[in-house]
Amino acid sequence: MRLYLLFLAGVLGFIGSPSREEQVSGISALLNKSQYERLFPHHHALYTYEAFINAAGSFPLFAGEGDQLTRKKELVAFLAHIAHETTDGWPGAKGGPYVWGLVYTEEQACLDGHCTQYNTGGSSPYKPVAGKSYFGRGPLQLTYAYNYGLAGDELGLPLLANPELVSKDGVISFRTALWFWMKEQKPKPSCHQVMSGKWQPSAEDTRLGRRPGFGMTINIINGGLECRATDNKTAKSSREERIGFYRHFAGLLGVAVEKDCDCTGMKSYGN
Repeated sequence: MRLYLLFLAGVLGFIGSPSREEQVSGISALLNKSQYERLFPHHHALYTYEAFINAAGSFPLFAGEGDQLTRKKELVAFLAHIAHETTDGWPGAKGGPYVWGLVYTEEQACLDGHCTQYNTGGSSPYKPVAGKSYFGRGPLQLTYAYNYGLAGDELGLPLLANPELVSKDGVISFRTALWFWMKEQKPKPSCHQVMSGKWQPSAEDTRLGRRPGFGMTINIINGGLECRATDNKTAKSSREERIGFYRHFAGLLGVAVEKDCDCTGMKSYGN
């Protein structure tokens, strides 16, 4: 019986989630260092390829479900969002607007310490620590004390007490971004669920204009502003930049993406 249980455990381990080593190898096969440097030629020293690959090893299902095209599309979608959130580019920038991703490690508008609106735990058990600021940091700009607290708990990191770690340690920085990407926060699906094809719209989602694809990840991340943007030029520009990065990176990596990458008309969550 003991031998049978050991054998069964081995089989289940084989057909289950990949090991850390397998995940690192799998992501490296989808994106090598040369390709990474081509996508992010001006990246900050914090955001190394090695830090990204190391962090991805902690998330065995990231870009690891579905066929090869599905996996590549999820990877490209993630890279597009982190590029937008950290960009120093603009339409007239040298080399074009899409070569300036992963430049900033912190929310630039908050460096003078005035962004106190983020220092809240809301109804969560994660209360801000006196003297600490919880403005956006890292590739996906982790924001608010309750997000730092929850991410810290689930990643085993003291992020509530030391939020600065997100902009000082490259592996931690990428781990927080991947944590948000993989985290289902109901009623929202996770970005991973959307891009891996595991999320399918309910009848109510369809009625509210929510549909599979990259546009839905915009809705998850910042739909309240960007997906209903009509007269708001800043929000419209932000949405279009995300889509631009997605299409640009897909072209460089030879990945065929969906024609409809937009979220215009989708009802956002919570409003």
